[in-house]
Amino acid sequence: MVIGIIGESCTGKSTLADKLKCLLHAEVYTGKDYLRFAKDEANAKKLFQKKLDEAVSGQHIIYVISEKEHLTLLPEKTFRILVTADLNIIKERFALRMRGNLPAPVADMLERKHGCFDNEAHNIHIVSGQSDLDETCASIQNVINTM
Repeated sequence: MVIGIIGESCTGKSTLADKLKCLLHAEVYTGKDYLRFAKDEANAKKLFQKKLDEAVSGQHIIYVISEKEHLTLLPEKTFRILVTADLNIIKERFALRMRGNLPAPVADMLERKHGCFDNEAHNIHIVSGQSDLDETCASIQNVINTM
């Protein structure tokens, strides 16, 4: 099964993917990791999409997406998890990535992008910091194992 974890930067997608990877014994791909499949981007995307399309029952592939353009790579039957966070939390986490400094252009970009995934189709919506991560992962694991 393909599991798409979708959301803006610094919402907790990678943390969720790491936990689910262990629980589901899944392969995890992030962003442009598909470029490992071929030297040119067009072929790499095709090969990656083929891998996702051919995922069989019991084989879990997690694809972490923070760019809307990558949504088109997901197969139709993907189990989609939308991960969101308050804008202030996103800014705080992004500042930590930048050694405590969040330049105005970066803050502006985060503000412009905030909410860009909110209307995307999803099976589960997780708001970062509002629930226990272990409980959330156990719940997702139960749902996926019954599909």
